[in-house]
Amino acid sequence: MQLVGYQPSGRGSALLVSDGSGEVEHRPLEAGDDLAYSLGERHCAGTIDDEGEHVACDRPSTPYCDYHTSTWVCARCTGTCLKDEMDCHEEHAVYIAAFAPDTFKVGVTKRWRLETRLREQGADRGAHVHTVSNGKIARELEAEIATRLPDRVRTGTKVAALGAAVDEAGWEAALEEFDVIDTLEFDYGLGLESRPVRETIASGTVVGVRGRLLVLENGGTTYAVDMRDLVGYDLEVGQADRDLQSSLGSFG
Repeated sequence: MQLVGYQPSGRGSALLVSDGSGEVEHRPLEAGDDLAYSLGERHCAGTIDDEGEHVACDRPSTPYCDYHTSTWVCARCTGTCLKDEMDCHEEHAVYIAAFAPDTFKVGVTKRWRLETRLREQGADRGAHVHTVSNGKIARELEAEIATRLPDRVRTGTKVAALGAAVDEAGWEAALEEFDVIDTLEFDYGLGLESRPVRETIASGTVVGVRGRLLVLENGGTTYAVDMRDLVGYDLEVGQADRDLQSSLGSFG
């Protein structure tokens, strides 16, 4: 059995598992659920085809080998279309996302996906700052704003946001230059008072999911797991038996 993918918050959080038969099982991640998988060997996770079936691969590259690494071409767009023919002819939103305490990034998504996209990233807040008629214009605006604000946020920064509060003054300052259309705030129900320990495990009680960060309680310590770091691992039923880094609070 191999972990072949995941769904982040905003799309019904789940781990995607395959037993090699082609069938993909969606393992939901609800608060209070118990996971009991130990991690074995890691290799390419293959791909899930258009029919929803898993195509296995045993190449050693992780999480995907060169044959199964796909890069969404639109993610690299800065306004000059990289496709043979531009096909993003629908309303797009340009947004600013906040990650506590003081990281604010610019991004682009289809207008109807705005809230979902912010949740997928695990943002604390979002501000819709432009609506435009197509993706080309949206990417041009994003590239211009990216000269002042980042357009990427690393996992470590997102882990640091867990249990933290957004800097109100910083957020207001980041939005000063825009005519804000709408703002959104998100509560992922984690109830954290301190930052979890970053680990790569698949065992423990689910606290919740924020973006692609799975938060687990195991042995009195709360862990933050980047689900992308789990992709490709062979899974065995049973608690992890390796030593894990513990938080100071777990010692009472």
